[in-house]
Amino acid sequence: MLSRRPAWYVPNMFTSDPAPETKSDRTRARLRDIALTSFRDRGYDATTMRLIAQEAGVSVGNAYYHFATKNDLVQELYLDVQRSHRAAAEPELATRSDLVDRVGAVYRTGLDQLTPYHPHAAEFLSAALSPRSEINPLADASSAARDITEGLFAEAVRDARSGGVPDDLAATLPAVLFLGHLLLALFWVYDRSEGQERTRRLLDRGLKLLRTTLPLARLPLVRGVLRDLLELIAEAGR
Repeated sequence: MLSRRPAWYVPNMFTSDPAPETKSDRTRARLRDIALTSFRDRGYDATTMRLIAQEAGVSVGNAYYHFATKNDLVQELYLDVQRSHRAAAEPELATRSDLVDRVGAVYRTGLDQLTPYHPHAAEFLSAALSPRSEINPLADASSAARDITEGLFAEAVRDARSGGVPDDLAATLPAVLFLGHLLLALFWVYDRSEGQERTRRLLDRGLKLLRTTLPLARLPLVRGVLRDLLELIAEAGR
């Protein structure tokens, strides 16, 4: 009898990169896989470069040769989670044509991929809060992972066949939706309800409000104000 997988499960979670060819490549991949597993199971604080090197069977110096800091490995984690997010979201987008349904699919699959990390999420948040932190989601170092998420929202908006918005608003909306994703994740970090149900309910209410207000975007008296508001919010994430 086949076992049931949890909703967040994505096969080969830590094997999205091409198979390493050289010994150095294999060492780097092993360090990365050990770090990603440790971040999930032990959290940010307990995962150290020394521990990663020990489990990989290499010297600490060798580990630092491949990854200059632990935060470089956190960026690998960000990429891994967002690649899994993309793999989970795209099949959902393929079955939906309504804009709000598509946006909701991106948000929900994003929360699904975060689920295994909830027990230690506050540690990552604490390390990322400083504007100077290399693992701040808005930092330049985080741009590759950020581009994946914002790209999913762009796809959700661009390919919607119903409930869409005018082109000038559609150009800015993905960046605003990405910032909404960060705020939702922040709420999720502090959510102690079973399965973070409060976060899910907050998302459902937000999507319902979005569905109610989107038709206003087509009214000439509202459209310009809404465009300015979206551009102002998007600017905060640049």
